[in-house]
Amino acid sequence: MLEKQIPDFVKDIIATGCDICAIGTTGYLIGDADLEEAHYERIKHDLVSIDDFYGERDHLKFQIIAYLRSIGRVVELDTIH
Repeated sequence: MLEKQIPDFVKDIIATGCDICAIGTTGYLIGDADLEEAHYERIKHDLVSIDDFYGERDHLKFQIIAYLRSIGRVVELDTIH
């Protein structure tokens, strides 16, 4: 994955119905586990396709976090109990 692809990656994840958000400044989460089972079954192949298309993204972890924060998709750590 290239840094310039981050907005499209996020848009593609959101389009599946999954939530994606930064967790503070240390990580991010794709919320596929929060979906109802029937919804997940409908989109699981889409998620695999997105992952295959964009490829390795670990090297962009902090850029993805920054982008998610910039668009308001963040859960601050002090709100998690």
